[in-house]
Formats: sequence, C-alpha cells, structure tokens
Amino acid sequence: MLKFILIAVGVILLTIVLIKLVDKFVPNKIKPVLNIALWLLIAFLGYKTYMSIYEPIKFNKLKNERYAKVIESLIDIRDSQLAHRQVTGRFTNNFDNLVKFIDTAKFTLTQRRDSSVIDEEETKRYGVDTYKEIVIVDTLGYVPVKDSLFKNSQRYKTIMNVPGTNGKKFNLDAGFIEQNKLNIAVFEASVKKSVILEDQNRDLVIQENQVVSVDGVNGDALKVGAMDEVKTIGNWPKTYGTNE
Repeated sequence: MLKFILIAVGVILLTIVLIKLVDKFVPNKIKPVLNIALWLLIAFLGYKTYMSIYEPIKFNKLKNERYAKVIESLIDIRDSQLAHRQVTGRFTNNFDNLVKFIDTAKFTLTQRRDSSVIDEEETKRYGVDTYKEIVIVDTLGYVPVKDSLFKNSQRYKTIMNVPGTNGKKFNLDAGFIEQNKLNIAVFEASVKKSVILEDQNRDLVIQENQVVSVDGVNGDALKVGAMDEVKTIGNWPKTYGTNE
C-alpha cells in the first residue's frame, strides 16, 4: 500500500511537470487537450491515493463492528455449552440439540454443609464413640437453564447463525480427548473471517487472515474452545470483550 502511494505521488508530481512543459513547448492548438488529459490523470491518481488510505480505515471499522457481534454469539455458544456439560457431563456438536437443551433443561440448586457421623470402624476399634466429618449436599430446587443464561431473550433460538451474514452458520464440534488417562470433554465453535467479511475487498481480507498481533484476532477464523486441548476461551483479544 505504501509503495502504491509513493508511486502515485511520484506520478502526480511528474504529471505536473509535464503540464508545465506542455505549456512551454507544445503548440497552442493542442495545449488544451493535453492539459485536460493530464489534469484528469492527476485527479484519477489523487482519488486512487485517497482510496488506498481510506478503504483500509473503513474496512477496519466495519471489521471491528462485525467481529464484536460475532464474538457476542460465540460467548452465548460457550455459555450454553458449559451449561450442557454441567448438566449432562459432555458438550454437544449439534445446534438443534443445544437449543432443545436450553429450552428444556434445568440447573439443580444445591447447598453443601458440614456434618459429622459416628465412625463405626473406629468406634469398634477403640470402644468409644468416634466421629468423622462428612459433607452433606442438599437439593434446594431447580432453575431453567434458559432463564439462567438468557432471561427473557429468545436469541438462543438463532444461536447457530453468524451475525451479519446471509444465513451462514457457525461450525460446531465436540468430543473427548485423553489427558492424564482421563477422557475430558472438549468443544469448538468457529467461523472463518472470510465468511464474516465476504462482501469486502479480497486483498484486505487476505491481509486480515494473516494478522499476527496482540491487538488483533490471529489466524483466519474467530473461535471459542478447541478440539485438541482443554480450553473454553476465545481467540480474540480483550479489546473485543472478555474471552474467558
């Protein structure tokens, strides 16, 4: 981009010099035509130079607005998946199942309290009453997952749709990985940047896919979770909102 700007500025300066030379050496009959042509060239190059600066600025503003909306949806997906694991012990790779779960499932409200009971083995061994400490978990009631996560909003019913696109869907995967000889549930929800920015300048989208920055979204996709490691955070910086 900088190279193009320097070239354009150089051509503009050269054109101005040519205008002066035309005015000095070219016959009067053809001066007006050449001058108009050269001034049009200057106007065209000036416009292209302006757009080469303005278009990336406009692109970044629009990109940030779209990313913010997509990230809100990814956070909803993450919270819904965590609720699904809390109730069922696993994540799901199907949005229809996830929506049905949100519609019907309930969290169990519990209360833990310390207590003590007679330790029968120790009592027999020593001939005196011996007590041991235990934790009792009382069930206090149930609360719908839908109310807990989304209150009065119905947005969970379209949780699979990528905001700002023409019906594009998030990719959703789930399963288990082995860690320390344990099978641990994992999930990943993602969408390619090229899908979010499908109507934008192709060269700028390619540059965005190659971003490596602490202030940007690295890689070619926005995602939360991972299928190859145990994590439920997103890959966006905190300038876009919490990723945890």
